[in-house]
Amino acid sequence: MKKTKIFLVQNTISRQLTYCMLLLLPVGVFAQTDTTKNAGPVAQAPELISPSLSFACVQKGDNTIDLLAALKTKIKGTSIKLPQLKVKFIRVDGDTQKELGYAITNGEGKISFTVKDSLIPDKEGKLHFKASFAGNKSMDPAEEELTVKRAKVEIVPVKEDSLLKVNIKLIDIGTGKEVAIAGAEVGIFVKRSFLPMKIGTATTDSSGEATVEVPNNLPGDAKGNITLLAKLDENEAYGNLESSVIQQWGVPVSDVIKEQPRALWSPHPPIWMLVTFIVLMGVVWGHFLVIVFQLWRLRKEEPHPSVP
Repeated sequence: MKKTKIFLVQNTISRQLTYCMLLLLPVGVFAQTDTTKNAGPVAQAPELISPSLSFACVQKGDNTIDLLAALKTKIKGTSIKLPQLKVKFIRVDGDTQKELGYAITNGEGKISFTVKDSLIPDKEGKLHFKASFAGNKSMDPAEEELTVKRAKVEIVPVKEDSLLKVNIKLIDIGTGKEVAIAGAEVGIFVKRSFLPMKIGTATTDSSGEATVEVPNNLPGDAKGNITLLAKLDENEAYGNLESSVIQQWGVPVSDVIKEQPRALWSPHPPIWMLVTFIVLMGVVWGHFLVIVFQLWRLRKEEPHPSVP
């Protein structure tokens, strides 16, 4: 009996030792292989540039309309103009659309497209236009629309004794009848080489008329002609209106190129300045030549080692 108990105790101890040894042995852990780690980076499509298209129009006194557009974008906070891109101009009339033509943006990303055809407005006297850029491989498409009421501005020069002035009249012609536009601010400008020069403003009265005085000392061309502009800018209903007239009210300025006298401010400097410059340059270069000559003499007089 004692032997049996001793055997059972020994068997229990050996099994416990076996379990402990198994726990201490290193065991390999098997898991499903993650294939995403071995796969290469996923190719992403290049991000397209999103251009912004600004669109406006100018109704002129000769019944033509200039459609103005500009394309630009922003990259890393910097505004960049987009040249050499095609923009289409479309006339929208209800559900129908008629393509008027297209133009290519210039170096400044701008376009001016002139509509010479007589356009009939809708029942409300409005014209609807659309400017569309189709996009390309690196840019998203862009599109803008505008609606303006048909109108025009008239400018009439008036000379009373020594007083020069222009009479302005704003007219709504959208319904086929001329209706005066009151309470609108009109600017008078003189055409210049780069930008028009503003000489006055006026607000139209109940009859749509206003008067602005013109200075009599404005420089003109060789005959004294100046171009006067009447402009209504960025009106909510009519957009931009413009009309011009040429009048011989300026001071004649000759456009003949003449040879300027010798002076410090002209391309032909005085003789004494030329002589002084030549003498000074001769002295400077003379010193350089003397130094080079002396170095050459020293090099020539240097003793050569004797050959055994």
